[in-house]
Amino acid sequence: MPAVLKCECNICEESQNNTCITDGLCFTEIIKKDGKISYSFSCLNKAQFLPPEDIPFACRDQKYGVQCCFHDYCNRDLLPQLPPDSEKSEVAMGGYGTSLIAFSCVIVLMLVFIFFVCVRYQKERLRRGFRSDIEANHENRIPLMDTRISELRNCTTSGSGSGVPLLVQRSIARKVTLVECVGKGRYGEVWKGSYYCDYCAVKIFSTRDDKSWEREVEVYETVMLRHENILGFIAADRKDNGTWTQLWLVTDYHPNGSLFDYLSKTTVDVATMYTMALSIANGLAHLHLEILGTQGKPAIAHRDLKSKNILVKRDGTCAIADLGMAVRYDSSTCTVDIAPNPRVGTVRYLAPEVLDNSINLNQFDSFKRVDIYAYGLVLWEIARRCNVDGIYEDYQLPYYDMVPSDPSVEEMRKVICDAKLRPPCPNRWQSQESLRVMSKIMKECWYQNAAARLTALRIKKTLAALGVQKDMKI
Repeated sequence: MPAVLKCECNICEESQNNTCITDGLCFTEIIKKDGKISYSFSCLNKAQFLPPEDIPFACRDQKYGVQCCFHDYCNRDLLPQLPPDSEKSEVAMGGYGTSLIAFSCVIVLMLVFIFFVCVRYQKERLRRGFRSDIEANHENRIPLMDTRISELRNCTTSGSGSGVPLLVQRSIARKVTLVECVGKGRYGEVWKGSYYCDYCAVKIFSTRDDKSWEREVEVYETVMLRHENILGFIAADRKDNGTWTQLWLVTDYHPNGSLFDYLSKTTVDVATMYTMALSIANGLAHLHLEILGTQGKPAIAHRDLKSKNILVKRDGTCAIADLGMAVRYDSSTCTVDIAPNPRVGTVRYLAPEVLDNSINLNQFDSFKRVDIYAYGLVLWEIARRCNVDGIYEDYQLPYYDMVPSDPSVEEMRKVICDAKLRPPCPNRWQSQESLRVMSKIMKECWYQNAAARLTALRIKKTLAALGVQKDMKI
């Protein structure tokens, strides 16, 4: 068989002079269409042989109406006969080469379709299984990756309790998958994320708020900060996709959301009210506490405490979040570390001394007292939703009836500093012992004179003692 064949071709382009060149064979095909018989001359490359590396089966059986040969222009003299069943068909064979290619394409398309159906089914099955695993794990709170994250948190050789090493943080952050957006604020967005079989929260800062992100990461990495009533820090990373940069902060996920969200749709009983109040005071006391020593912890003030920055855990306790405005105190140098952050605290929760600019920024106790004032307002929000004998108040923000929904500093200053007003305590609170005690504590938190306010430690001890007296498990 010659390496290159020249064949007669009456279906080729005119520029080819009725000739086709091939490394395979020449063929002639008889075609019957609309009652007329014609002959098609062409060639077939070896790559189109079916079966491969052999003489095509159409050349070996006359029922296809095709004859093949292997010499230059040999197909000019071939006159194949119509197949036996050609009388029953308008078209005996619509071009062997074309039919073969069409048949191959159909087979390939069918295989591709089947492949994609199988892949889609497998992905859907895995997705349903993944969701089921996550829900099951969260029901009993012993997920596989929860253990792994706990191990990562404790993998520092120093035992400092300041979080996982930087490289491990980045490794975790880059394996987190965003599931759904659960909140938005002035800083950016909060997403529910998944890390293998566990949920986490991903706070995504906008690049214009990078100072808050840097400060929050810096504070979360403070030695000995980790505490059950402070939001658990997992990782931080910068995610650059070439167009913009995202600043990620990965923390524990609490499905109940913020205290603001929780109280907006749910009432609480007396025991839960005490539990929430004590857990917030417990976290605040830990922040304010300075631990001396080589593995010590500086005193920290939050500066933006409010119900939206407190998360409700599954057991009803709370965890303080959003440390982007926190300040630290270095007792060895007696200096207050205030980050260069353009953000100010939420105006509605600002203490009188902040509103009238009388606060002493060089004294760290001033910042702790600002936190206590805001804590008193949070207690007021919780107490309003305390259901005693079926009686409770609708959820409202502090000063809802005195200032607009988005008050200015000047509007708050007139109410708090000039008029010296505070959120009203309903009459029913005086007739119920637990609410009467809570109202007394909150009033001692929002004194006009900052120095007269309770400390977080004093509040913690008072609430803990009340819980014991009332045989409450707090």
